[in-house]
Amino acid sequence: MSLEKELQKRSDSKCELCTTESDLKAFQIPPNPNGSADQAIHVCATCFEQLEDPEKTDPNHWRCLNDSMWSPVPAVQVVTWRMLNRLKTETWPIDLLDMMYMEDETAEWAKATGEGQSTEDAIVHKDSNGNILQSGDTVVLINTLNVKGSTVTAKRGAAVRNISLVWDNPEHIEGRVEGQQVVILTKFVKKA
Repeated sequence: MSLEKELQKRSDSKCELCTTESDLKAFQIPPNPNGSADQAIHVCATCFEQLEDPEKTDPNHWRCLNDSMWSPVPAVQVVTWRMLNRLKTETWPIDLLDMMYMEDETAEWAKATGEGQSTEDAIVHKDSNGNILQSGDTVVLINTLNVKGSTVTAKRGAAVRNISLVWDNPEHIEGRVEGQQVVILTKFVKKA
């Protein structure tokens, strides 16, 4: 069964956050989604856009989290917890966070991206020029690198698209070089 069909069945063809029934799509949950329904949720276009771009967050839209926080689906709980933390400048999300319950493993997953940490404690990935890197960015290699455990050589100037951040190490990112998933040190890349 395809991811979209699994999510459709699980969500009863509704957004798993705000219950909208139109324009639904899969949202893969960072930091390292594996493409399974367990690491994705079914969301509407509005929720998707605001999850992807924190600058577009409309706090009033997210009052729906009052209901979604009780979902038995761990992936929904993770996204709900992250959004409530993102909205902490409002007063109502703090009350919901106090009431919310998650299993330890789910809570660890929710915290894996650094959401909810104070900005002093958050891990920030920076390229060789000090630019902040985000998941999904494209970077360019500034040195030719030999890939350990492989015969692949990553050439200087090669673009690595759609990177993912290693959540517990600010000096590591992951990306594909010549079709192979590798870990790259941030000091050897610059943001494209």
